[in-house]
Amino acid sequence: MKLPRSVREADVAGQRVLVRADLNVPLEDGRVADDTRIRAALPTLRLLLDQGAAEVVVCSHLGRPQGPDPAFAIAPVADRLRELLAANGRVRVLENTRFDPRETANDPKLAAELAAQADLYVNDAFGSAHRAHASTEGVARLLPAYAGLLLERELEELGRLLEAPEHPFVAIVGGAKVADKIGVLRSLAERADAVLVGGKMAEEIRVDPIEVAVELPSDVVAAAAFEPDAEAMVVAADEVPDGWLGLDIGPATREAYAQPVAAARTVFWNGPMGVFEWPRFAEGTLAIAHAVAETEAHTVVGGGDSVRAVREAGIAGEIDWISTGGGAALELLEGKELPGVAAIPAARDL
Repeated sequence: MKLPRSVREADVAGQRVLVRADLNVPLEDGRVADDTRIRAALPTLRLLLDQGAAEVVVCSHLGRPQGPDPAFAIAPVADRLRELLAANGRVRVLENTRFDPRETANDPKLAAELAAQADLYVNDAFGSAHRAHASTEGVARLLPAYAGLLLERELEELGRLLEAPEHPFVAIVGGAKVADKIGVLRSLAERADAVLVGGKMAEEIRVDPIEVAVELPSDVVAAAAFEPDAEAMVVAADEVPDGWLGLDIGPATREAYAQPVAAARTVFWNGPMGVFEWPRFAEGTLAIAHAVAETEAHTVVGGGDSVRAVREAGIAGEIDWISTGGGAALELLEGKELPGVAAIPAARDL
């Protein structure tokens, strides 16, 4: 796997630098509710400022607005960024890139307008690197382009899972739809010593088997209805009563899955083991979170729900790498080329 050239190699002194960051954070009452992604962008921005960049121009999307929408204005995010960065006038934040429909169309004119504001380009938005948009791919073709520190680390961590994982390598995959993850399941099955599956996709595989070697739950917490307070009981995975739903992995499966995780040297986890948003059906996901935190293996967690689970369990600090990109991480692990990465000249092999 070729890594793109790093921002560390760029001579930015006296230069204007356009940085595509991932500042797509949740807002509540007009304020940033979770600044994790903003904090993740700080090392690259500080490096540029420390190296004497004349101006750092930051751009990002926020949500999925259909044109200009005050609810998705970048101002609260920009305010929080400036608070954390303690920056002077050398940092400027552009409005939400998706306010302009030319962004998602990767319009060359918008790319040129963005390029006109800078001398160099740095992509540090791994979470958007799988999208060929004007601010992620188009502008990188027009300016000397480099990978930011976050993008670089993401590629290194996830790339090793593809090319050089230390064995035993255990992958844990959950979520709702097999169709969304069949490609990554195939890729992981070729590389991992065990692929442990949970969530609704485990039920789908049991009903409609796939040609991928994976391990499925032996028991589940079944519910009489898809409701947070529905009647529930633990049953064998192949004995769920008609009309009932498996909403979490059962205690036997939690114990069985924890064993290979404990013995592993590399662990990757993406996707919850059930409907963990509801406390009655969160125990399986939290058990996996604790197992991943307690193993001596090198651990990588990706995907919004998995990341949320480790944070809610209070064990995020025990995970070696928490990926900021859900879709981008899955596409990379599936072996797909990421447009936002491919547009940056390569520097070296992983």
